[in-house]
Amino acid sequence: MEYLGDYKINIDTTFKKLKEEDILARIWKHDHTVWKPDPEEITNRLGWLHSIDTMGKTLPELTQFVEELRKDGFKNALLLGMGGSSLAPEVFRKTFGVKDGYLNLHVLDSTDPGMVLQYARDLNPQETLYIVSTKSGSTTETLSFMKYYYNRALKKLSREKAARHFIAITDPGSELIDIAHRLNFRKIFLNDPNIGGRYSALTYFGLVPAALVGVDVKLLLKRGRVLQRNFENYDSPTEGDTSAARLGTIMGELASLGLDKITFIMSPDIEHFGAWVEQLIAESTGKERKGILPVDGEAVLEPRYYAADRLFVYMKLKDDSTYDNRVKKLYESGYPVIQLNLDDLYDLGQQFFKWETATAIAGWRLKINPFNQPNVEAAKKQARKVVAQYEDKGKLPETKPVLEKDDIKVFADFKGNTITDILADFFADAKPGLNNSKGRGYISLQAYIKPDIKVERKLQDLRTKLQEKYKMATTFGYGPRFLHSTGQLHKGDAGHGLFVQFSADMPEDADIPNDPGEDTSSISFGILKTAQHLGDQRALQEAGRKILRIHLGKDQQASLQKIMESIS
Repeated sequence: MEYLGDYKINIDTTFKKLKEEDILARIWKHDHTVWKPDPEEITNRLGWLHSIDTMGKTLPELTQFVEELRKDGFKNALLLGMGGSSLAPEVFRKTFGVKDGYLNLHVLDSTDPGMVLQYARDLNPQETLYIVSTKSGSTTETLSFMKYYYNRALKKLSREKAARHFIAITDPGSELIDIAHRLNFRKIFLNDPNIGGRYSALTYFGLVPAALVGVDVKLLLKRGRVLQRNFENYDSPTEGDTSAARLGTIMGELASLGLDKITFIMSPDIEHFGAWVEQLIAESTGKERKGILPVDGEAVLEPRYYAADRLFVYMKLKDDSTYDNRVKKLYESGYPVIQLNLDDLYDLGQQFFKWETATAIAGWRLKINPFNQPNVEAAKKQARKVVAQYEDKGKLPETKPVLEKDDIKVFADFKGNTITDILADFFADAKPGLNNSKGRGYISLQAYIKPDIKVERKLQDLRTKLQEKYKMATTFGYGPRFLHSTGQLHKGDAGHGLFVQFSADMPEDADIPNDPGEDTSSISFGILKTAQHLGDQRALQEAGRKILRIHLGKDQQASLQKIMESIS
């Protein structure tokens, strides 16, 4: 269902152009000129078009693997990964739960030492499977996790038995393969290398974890295959389905008109899908000073709290009416709204493929390559410099706060006598709406802290207060997790973001082994996380972004409450 108002004419014109240029057929032919004249990072990134068929052939292998684990007494699985390797598994675990008798999946994508140690304390290595998941095989966070938990497993298990508790999901030729062979991992799943991480939900990266928690992978793929087949036969009057292309056209056309904040409203039972689609859209479109900002998890408010730069997507489960009335108010107030109806949870099989296709189409409209990530390396490069400085001098770079009050420290490139003054100065550039070329069009809250539900609720309260005050789109993410998700857009778009980064005391730390099976260590998780935080801050500053860093100290909830009270 579409509620497009006056924008329908522009969208219909662009959709007609898509058909005239035969874009759908050219995509199926892997024609890179749909997006760019250069085939680099395009022709070798279109394997997702065929992943449903490819993975259908692996179902016997997946079923047998999971049954072997259940038979051997495994109760838990800990997935070690970032970005595209972790987000789809998290969707499956949080949406479908754990089927009786299957493995309880946990996902670690935080370098906070408290989080690393928590899983070390909570999960017994004797009944835990460790999933080392990385496309490149060289992801710093993932390999650090692997070395830490491998050493921990060795303390309770023999080297031979410990190896049986580790599997790898990676691409052919990756560094991880050599490590997995050397340590004799239980199994190595080799994914199609022609699929980027954010397009890998319906591949080994998403489906191995899904099978472990008891998701009916066959049914999931069957639902996805219906849309895939219909999309492939788009020009058939009886079987054709251009809904995904239509969705992408709407996204791209509205973004070109200034409505570049795609805001998701989801039935509660499928709300975790938002984190996956957030990465897909942000990392695919946020480049070349363009971008579509995905807004996930924002409070659903009255129409008066939204600027005119919004496109709303309402993903609604059958028989759920949680947001019906609020969504109705939005389209009756003139905001463009797309409603996507799902019969049940397994329709997510369709939604994964639909959004991959739509994002590729939006890239066509915006004239960008939706498969590369040219700015992701910026934060990594700066983080490596911080680590090198630590290794050389034995300490991290120090920055003097511009304000220190109670347990709060504020770091900025301007001064203020109070937190209220600093916040007012920082948000002076808050300019919502279609024409934000002279201001900043969205607020991004970035928490380099240990994930904690109580603190997260406080941050969400702060997010809502900022949304109500400035009528701007707001996003929230944990660091360094978001560096593998929305970080590309933060540095690659037109610079319309206001970034507030939070840190806090880390009461405990954990060493990262230099090599699996060895006790020597040159760096800890606390140092790595701090380096990633400082590296991201530097990368944003280099890109001309406006950033404010706030250290919350020991009592994060109390500090956040003081900050909220300082926003007049």
